[in-house]
Parts: sequence; C-alpha cells; structure tokens
Amino acid sequence: MNRYAIWKYLTIALALVVGGLYTLPNFFGEAPAVQVSSAKPARPLPLELPTAVEMALAKAGLSAQASSFDTHSLKVRLVSNDDQLKAKDAIEKALNPNAGNPDYVVALNLVSRSPAWLTSLNASPMYLGLDLRGGVHFMLQVDMQAALTKKAEALGGDLRTAFRENNIRHAGINRNGQTLEVLFHDESALQAASRMVQDQWTDFSAQSAKQGDHWLLTLVLKPEAARRVQQQALKQNITTLHNRINELGVAEPVIQQQGLDRIVVQLPGVQDTAKAKDILGRTATLEVRMVDDSSEAKSAELSPSGVVPFGDERFAERSGQAVIVKKQVLLTGENLTDAQPGFDSQTQEAAVHLTLDAKGARIFRDVTRDNVGKRMAILLFEKGKGEVVTDPVIRSEIGGGRVQISGRMTPQEANDVALLLRAGSLAAPMEIIEERSIGPSLGAENIAKGFDSVTWGFVGVASFMILYYLFFGLVSSVSLAVNLLLLVAVLSMLQATLTLPGMAAMALVLGMAIDANVLINERVREELRAGVPPQAAIHAGYDRAWATILDSNVTTLIAGLALLAFGSGPVRGFAVVHCLGIMTSMFSSVFFSRGLINLWYGRQKKLLTVSIGTVWRPTALEPQEPNRVEAQ
Repeated sequence: MNRYAIWKYLTIALALVVGGLYTLPNFFGEAPAVQVSSAKPARPLPLELPTAVEMALAKAGLSAQASSFDTHSLKVRLVSNDDQLKAKDAIEKALNPNAGNPDYVVALNLVSRSPAWLTSLNASPMYLGLDLRGGVHFMLQVDMQAALTKKAEALGGDLRTAFRENNIRHAGINRNGQTLEVLFHDESALQAASRMVQDQWTDFSAQSAKQGDHWLLTLVLKPEAARRVQQQALKQNITTLHNRINELGVAEPVIQQQGLDRIVVQLPGVQDTAKAKDILGRTATLEVRMVDDSSEAKSAELSPSGVVPFGDERFAERSGQAVIVKKQVLLTGENLTDAQPGFDSQTQEAAVHLTLDAKGARIFRDVTRDNVGKRMAILLFEKGKGEVVTDPVIRSEIGGGRVQISGRMTPQEANDVALLLRAGSLAAPMEIIEERSIGPSLGAENIAKGFDSVTWGFVGVASFMILYYLFFGLVSSVSLAVNLLLLVAVLSMLQATLTLPGMAAMALVLGMAIDANVLINERVREELRAGVPPQAAIHAGYDRAWATILDSNVTTLIAGLALLAFGSGPVRGFAVVHCLGIMTSMFSSVFFSRGLINLWYGRQKKLLTVSIGTVWRPTALEPQEPNRVEAQ
C-alpha cells in the first residue's frame, strides 16, 4: 500500500543530485576579474593575447589567480578590487596604444570561484540584482546635433526624389550643417520648389534670395520642430537600448532619461560586461548607396592618396580594399523591419537576411531596376565609422522587400550584425561618458537581512513542525529544505536575477510550501481519529489531501502568473521566484515527503503506531479501551 516503485526513488535521487550540483556554485562566491574581448566581436582573439596580458600584469607588479581564454574573450581573475582596477588600466594601456581606435574592449567583470569540474557541467551561480550585488552602470551622451543633421540629410534625399518626380530642375543641393541650400537657374523653378516645400515639409522654413545668376532656396529646421526631433531621438534611442539589452538576455534592466540629452543604463547581475559595453556603445546603422564606377573613382580606389571625385566618399571593405561610393543615401536602417542571420542558399556562406518596409521595398525595387549592371554598396556605420559590408553587382530588379547581405562574413559576425540592425537604428549617435561597476544599492546589510529572513523563517517553520508533528514534522522540514534546494537550483539553471523582492518571495514560498504538508498531516490525523489503521491512514491522508493541495497551488500560481505578465521591475522579480517556488513545492511537499514516509513506514507489515503528534479526539467519541494506533 505504502510502497514506492524503484523508479520513483531513482527520480527523487536524480532530482537531489541535480539540485545539489546546480545549487553548489552559489556557495563559492565571485571574484573580481578583467575581461578582454575584441572591439569587433566577429574577429577572433589572437592566440598570443594571454601572453601579452600576462606581461602587462607583470610589468604592473600584478599576477592573476586564474584565467580562461577562448576565441571571443579572455577573463583574468584577480585577488582584490584594487588589483582589478590596476590590472584594467595596465591591460588597456598595453593592448590599446591608440585610445581613439581601440583594438580590444577591456572591462571590469565578476567571475565565479566555482571549480573547473562544476563549470564544465554549465553549473553557474544565479545572478544577484543591483539591490543585492550590484552590476554595471553606464551614462550615455546622445549627440543631439547629429540627430538634427540626420534630419537635414534625409530631407536632402527626399528633395532630390521629389524634384525629379515633379520635373523641377535645380543646379544642386548642398547641406551646410543643418541647413539645406538649393540653387535654381530660373525663378519659376524656385517658386515651384518653395510651394512644394511649404506643402510637404512643414517642419522646415524656406527663404529665397537671388545669388548672382542663380536663385537660392534656403531650408532651415524650425525651432519647435528641432525640439521635437531631439525628443524623438532620445525616445528612439531608449527603445533601441531596451531591444538590444533584451537581445543580450539581461533581466530587469534600468534604462531611463537623465536631463535633456543623457541616458542612464544599469544592468543588474550582468556577467559579460564587455559584451554589454560593446553592444551599447555601438551605433550601428545601415545605409545603401551606389558605387561610383567611373575612371576617376577607379583611380581613387587603387591609390590611397587619390583624389575622391566630387560627391563621392571613400570607404573600406573588411579586407581593407577601398570602395568609392556616392554620398546620396538611397536607403537607411529606418526602412528595416527585420534582420536575421542565415546562410546564402547558393554559396552556403554566412549572410544576413533583411526585410524592408513598404517604402523601403519600393525604393529598393526602383533603384535595382534603374541600375542593372552597376554595383550597389551596403554600408554599416559603427561609432561614426563606415565600412562596406558588401558591394554586389545588380543583376536584375529585386522586389518583394527581401534583401540578403553576404560577403566574407563568419556566422558569429552575421549574428552580431543582425542583432544590431534588428534592434533598430539609433536616431542619434551615443557615447559612453561614464562606466562603473557599482556595489549594492541598499548595501551588504540588505543581503544579510535577506538571507537571515529566509534562514530564520525556515528554522521557525521547521521547529514548529517538528514539535507539533514529531517525525512527520521532521519529514516535512526535510521536504521544505529540498524545496529550497530545488528552487535555488532552478534559478541558477535559468540564470535568473535574484533581487530583494525575490528574496521576500523565497521567504514567502517557505510558508506556502509547508501548508501542503500541514494539510497532509492533518488528514492523516483525521483518519487515525476515525480508527483507520496507520498504513491505511497514511495512504488516505496523502491521496485525499492531494486535490486540495492542487487547487490551492493552482489558484496561487494564477495570481503569480498575472504578476509576471503585467508587472515590471521588482514586481516581476517577486513573481518569478513565487511561481517557481510553487512548482518546486508541489514536488517536494507531496512526492518527496511521501517517498520518505513510505521508506520509513511502508516496509513495516504490522504498523501499530506512527509519530505524528497527539491525535486529538472529541470527548464523546473517546473509545472505552486505549486505541493501539494512538500516535506517539
């Protein structure tokens, strides 16, 4: 009756082993470290990098406790925080002699002290939020003037298209800062252009004047429109940062505006701070331009000192080969709706598949139709520097809004490019003006109090259960400890971020989890009170309490899922631990505790008594003779 099959005990044993292994890394703590990664994530680190870092540390009088190296990052573990700061400065000076164009990203980090055999099992400690352990703090400066310049450049491209479609002849469009100047040969063309600007581009004010034999139309962005552009740029950058951080998998980030042109980013519990710094600091935007294939442009491509033709710019491919492209921008990243990494179906090379919006698809179709046989360059701008990703020859008209970027890219590089483009283009470039690893916002006292609340809550509940239910109370307490073990293990496996509200949820889960055992124990007592033999009472107690336990946990889980779906910030941190704790308690309170009871009592064929505390009976129902199944 009260026997478990061997597979059930094996399941319990497996859960305990896995739970123990993935909980163990949380007891080793973390050590200060310096992480070195390539300035371009797709570029693998050289094999001699560890030697160069070791020499830089030795020159500074420092030594590393341990280090781990792969093709994308080198992590060097130090003894103290002071050594960490000194090591960062020493490594940065040694690896990046040209600070304006660094080859490596050197950032502060924290690495687990877990032994290698645990790390090989992918057992990592769970993250702690800013209110417990801290994280990384960034202050980003938004270049508002660049946003206004970008608005003027966009108008210049739209004007060229509109003039061509309306047969308005002009002598050239020049941008002077954030002002556009359009020259006309006759006054009638000037008036037609002025009317069109007033009708279609109300954000710009138009002023006309005669300049020698030509007429000049000057377009200036209105002050109220400029303020609106700057506000929209700040909002778009914040949204883009949210998308990028979501791609990084950082839990509960803090991204908020500070002042008129700054954004604060706090990444709680982040592990790969170098990757986060690189992704946040990159201002990747996509531009599509035509390649100038004239003889003058060819000469400029072959000679670094060659004169670039008027209206063109020189950019380099990834191989270093120069490409002369026209300044006119045909498409930008704003016309992208999606970007996914993949492979070229013909060459099987890594590629990025782009999906354009309706406007972008129309422009791209027209451009490819009118320029068959010519080269088109797709440029990626990062940190203000442009690079030609690919410059294919247009073979035929391309419609449908689906474009593929390929050309000597690795799968990792294709993934990074897709991530940046998919996250959305930045409305204005940003620069990291402050970076620091911060300690707990509420201090170490909160950590101590949080763990004390869980510890003393467990001790209090366990003491009451043992005193009131004796052996059954001891089994319930062991089940509660297993619940806590499994909860920490699941949080560690999911790499969830534990915040102070999460610790409060953990303490609450202890009280809620023991409720199931209280229901089981009281149900067993009721069966004993009714005169049922002990073995049958145990069996009936667990079976009949199960429906009530399931109902109560499901209703509580529904409330937790509502908090998880509609909450944000600390509320979500509470909801995650709350929901996971309910699910682990279902296993420990019922399945695990019954396994222990069956193991202890199930092997006794003639069970006369069970240790479950005093079985209280109403006086009127007391039997005349002592009941042999009275609990001890």
